[in-house]
Amino acid sequence: MGSTHADKVCKKIMKIVTVIGARPQFIKAATVSRVLRRIPNIQETLVHTGQHYDANMSRVFFEELDIPEPGYNLEIGSLSHGAQTGRMLEAIENILLDEKPDMVIVYGDTNSTLAGTLAAVKLHIPVAHVEAGLRSFNRAMPEEINRILADHSADILFAPTQEAVKHLKHEGIAGERIHLVGDVMYDAALFYTRKASEKSLILDQLGIKSKDYILATVHRAENTDDPVRLNRIFKALSHIAKDITVILPLHPRTQAFIARDKEIEALSRQLRIIEPVGYLDMVMLEKHAQLIATDSGGVQKEAFFHRIPCVTLRDETEWVELVEHGYNCLVGADDKKIIHSVKEMMGRTFNWEIPLYGKGNACTLIAKKLQGIVSA
Repeated sequence: MGSTHADKVCKKIMKIVTVIGARPQFIKAATVSRVLRRIPNIQETLVHTGQHYDANMSRVFFEELDIPEPGYNLEIGSLSHGAQTGRMLEAIENILLDEKPDMVIVYGDTNSTLAGTLAAVKLHIPVAHVEAGLRSFNRAMPEEINRILADHSADILFAPTQEAVKHLKHEGIAGERIHLVGDVMYDAALFYTRKASEKSLILDQLGIKSKDYILATVHRAENTDDPVRLNRIFKALSHIAKDITVILPLHPRTQAFIARDKEIEALSRQLRIIEPVGYLDMVMLEKHAQLIATDSGGVQKEAFFHRIPCVTLRDETEWVELVEHGYNCLVGADDKKIIHSVKEMMGRTFNWEIPLYGKGNACTLIAKKLQGIVSA
């Protein structure tokens, strides 16, 4: 029996290398990779740079989020910005030379993002940047430089919000490269909240009840590297803890700074400090908090997804729409402002129905775009 023309046509396969290295990227990649795995003609290889090297901040995320085992784990760990980015760049370049992918996907604004982008563009491999177009307009932040360079180097920019699209167009990036898809973190929130409710026991383990505590996170370098800012934040949190429990999962970086400062260490005793938690436990802590105080970019949005008011311990935010609609309050490291804003936000009523971050189908839209490239 003779073969048909269809039998002779080889199905085109798109090889994708995805570069990740930090907690928020694990979550974003998990949601996108789950959809990509359903597409037969897309093959994805994960490269984990090791930027977050603590077991509770890395391995547990892969296990909980059902992320495929990375094809490569670089284990580069914590170094200065230049050393870390340089080692990542060299290692990723070697991987790309071996794998010869059709595209590299990067997420967010970390050193892993920058290294993956630079390695790819210098080898003339197209780059897709997920969460493109965010701007704090503070060029002193390493993340701001990382995201700008990634956006201007990438071939496909997946923007989470209309504001992000506006930033990209204002910077002269061609409209055909920009795709408004919504926020993949909203997809993750919808999917993993159900899973967390079934599996997480963190509230029982800590002996706490829903809405009986404030959740705090402090890890950003602008706070942890500045003893004055860190002191004021802990002064505020310890004052707030007189009236309501403040739970603080402590990032290893922050823990190291506290141990070297007796005054901050004394203030920290007023807080309920716990070990870093996995993503599902974090979802439950966020969902049941009365308020979240954070310097994390991702946690600001997660607070909104879980309908929890947020006080942000930074001087600016990329998620300006949260501030504009009153869900988030920027307080910097001013202890008096932190205390006042926490009380004010806990007493406010919110309308949580405004769809700021899409419809929860960002990953599907990303996958359709990539699938269209394969089929073209």
